[in-house]
Amino acid sequence: MKIVPYDPLNWKKDHPTGDIAFQHLLKGEPESPDNFMYILGRQDGDFFMPRHRHNFEQIRLPISGAMVIGDGLVLREGEVGYFPEGMPYGPQNDPLGRAQPGERLQLVLQFGGASGYGFMSIEQRRKAWAELSETGKWVGPNYHWPDGRVEWGLNTIWRHVFGVNLKYPRPRYRTPVIIDPKAVNWLNVPGNAGVDHKYLGAFSERGTWVEMVRLQPGAAWSSADPNARRLLVVTIGSGIVEGRPVEHLTALQVEPGERLQISTDAGIELFLIGLPPIQLPAIESDQYDTSETLPQEHVA
Repeated sequence: MKIVPYDPLNWKKDHPTGDIAFQHLLKGEPESPDNFMYILGRQDGDFFMPRHRHNFEQIRLPISGAMVIGDGLVLREGEVGYFPEGMPYGPQNDPLGRAQPGERLQLVLQFGGASGYGFMSIEQRRKAWAELSETGKWVGPNYHWPDGRVEWGLNTIWRHVFGVNLKYPRPRYRTPVIIDPKAVNWLNVPGNAGVDHKYLGAFSERGTWVEMVRLQPGAAWSSADPNARRLLVVTIGSGIVEGRPVEHLTALQVEPGERLQISTDAGIELFLIGLPPIQLPAIESDQYDTSETLPQEHVA
């Protein structure tokens, strides 16, 4: 089990716009289709990104402030957004407005989807950024080649790292899925007095799921999943895990079959994402593109 406390000083400017800083909480195994990166994002300035898509999945939870998704959609503070692999979103035009730099915080999980195309690690990305900067230059999310060509940066980096063109899975959903947890009931976890959860949904054939777990003051919870890796972040309160204190924004990584035992005196709430292993199909799907732009015939 990994327990990573929140560090208010440990921020890195890893976003191509430079207006977003990240605190890296948890990560998976590079080169694995199950790879992931769990981060806390901080908005430091007016933010803009053109309409774009990824070959991986995302789950987002704004802790403080909202996020403009595009197409008139806003992911509000406390809501949960699921962004399927291959699905375009944006443009994101998100000025700070009355918020102060660093005031807006958001949990972001990026992870390989059911297609099995995987997720590139931040270490691989940083190395590629540096190496590509020796011959061309980065302007926002785009890479400018010496001969004047301009390419979407993710495509350039993927080819540089893996030697093949990036594949974008065709979207399984037509829009991001936005969930309002306030409208979901707390239900008792059977056999656990003082422990409740809100089940927020499961997605794709992988069965990735999202829920919230709440322990009342004085309660304890012992749980294990034989199949799935579980990622948890403390959103309210505090508790004890393996004799160590866990507080606001502490992140936990619990492996399949590993038992999580948590107790609390004051009460605690956790945001939980379950990641079952990816099962690859016997024959790779032909439902993918090699361009960051979704073909018109597949636009919703």
